Amino acid sequence: MSIGFLDRERTIAPPGWSRWLIPPAALSVHLAIGQAYAWSVFKKPLEATMLTDSDHPGTLSALPFQLGIVMLGLAAAVLGTRVESRGPRWAMAVSSACFCSGLAIAAFAVTIDQYWLVVVGYGFVGGIGLGIGYISPVSTLIKWFPDRPGLATGVAIMGFGGGALFASPFSTELLKKFDAAVAPPAKGAAPLTEAVLDKAQDGIAKTFIVMALFYVVFMAMSYLLVRVPAAGWSPGKQAPRADRLLQSKGNVSAANAIKTPQFWLLWVVLCFNVTAGIGILERASPIYQDFFPGSDTKTELVAAAAGFVAILSLSNALGRILWSSTSDYLGRKNMYRMYLGVGALLYLLVFLTTDSSKPLFLVCCIFILSFYGAGFATIPAYLKDLFGTYQVGAIHGRLLTAWSVAGVLGPFIINNIADERISDGKTGPDIYAPSFAIVTVLLVIAFVCNELIKPVDPRFHEPAGIEDAVPVEPTDTAADLEDAQAVTTGSGPPDGGNPKKIGSPS
Repeated sequence: MSIGFLDRERTIAPPGWSRWLIPPAALSVHLAIGQAYAWSVFKKPLEATMLTDSDHPGTLSALPFQLGIVMLGLAAAVLGTRVESRGPRWAMAVSSACFCSGLAIAAFAVTIDQYWLVVVGYGFVGGIGLGIGYISPVSTLIKWFPDRPGLATGVAIMGFGGGALFASPFSTELLKKFDAAVAPPAKGAAPLTEAVLDKAQDGIAKTFIVMALFYVVFMAMSYLLVRVPAAGWSPGKQAPRADRLLQSKGNVSAANAIKTPQFWLLWVVLCFNVTAGIGILERASPIYQDFFPGSDTKTELVAAAAGFVAILSLSNALGRILWSSTSDYLGRKNMYRMYLGVGALLYLLVFLTTDSSKPLFLVCCIFILSFYGAGFATIPAYLKDLFGTYQVGAIHGRLLTAWSVAGVLGPFIINNIADERISDGKTGPDIYAPSFAIVTVLLVIAFVCNELIKPVDPRFHEPAGIEDAVPVEPTDTAADLEDAQAVTTGSGPPDGGNPKKIGSPS
């Protein structure tokens, strides 16, 4: 494959190209990198083989996942503008190279018994692949589906949430096949033999290698299918219920977006919404084993825990498409009111009733994870409403630094408190009660921030008529949205409809 094949100019869609081929391309890359959400399947095997001397194995086994999420946000922020300029095909190919290389490095690290290299390979190198891959289709989807941005980004980002739905059982079966489905022995139990540990460690390495080979082939579908719309292309569709959308007039550059209060309010909203879900998702398998330890054998318990991970992944995935597409009709702000307000109530309910109702915990987790996934899927459309389509991908990349912070904060709250309470002799649901109380408060803060979001001040807008690298002509739909916004805000076009470009707003 020549380098020229990856150029943006080579990805412009010919006349008659169906825009419905783009979501499958986006799905293939997101389903692959969504494997990160199945990391909890590897926690117990790594704790049993490589972290046996640690006093905080749960915290250490989360490091590859945490660093991966940190690098996701940083890579998306730093490389967001480059992804916009080079195009989605280049971005998807680079994502595949980094993500699969990270898995291969992790396999090598396990073979030579160097856990720090597992963290570097999976977390740092693989995390760069996560960040580039995550934002690679977002701007393209919004340009192909300006009439249904919530639906389009929801379908694609659903893949990231649903990646673990496949990766969790896939990884579990590989671990079992290679005799690596082990866990640290309970207190007082006989330690695992050296032969068992060696075989398990070898099996973990083989699992990483098989996954790397599988995903490098699977992700090829993304950059072979993806196209960007030609200049002047328009779907000619009507946007649904424009009066419910918090639509700002004009386009805002990535450089100016970070100067607006709307960007930072959304940053807090995303950060705390992610914190609420990611801690549970990262520790899903151990949480299940702590809540429901009554299975007949350890193998059955591990398999059931993998099923719990799959259920949460399904909730995460379905929430992304269901709630995000609903936002096209009800508005992004209204949907975040539900994600944050109802989410806080669910966490409070779990905090108050964990000792008496374990099934209630399962139901609450399903809804919490659906809101968690929906928050990711709805945010690109929220950004499009506030900042326009010009550099929306780069703005999205900068906003994902909130995910980087949440990727550390969420697992830290859950794992660190859990390790301390286990050391204090706590068991079952009581291990996690303080964590749920903290997260409830964070969701309330995020709810308040969402309420403060208003349309962007026109002084931050680019000159009227500015176009990005792949322009889309204005449509009647855009005019309708502008009229609706003027009515709902009670203000007409600023400066006679001629906002000026600014370097530093005064």
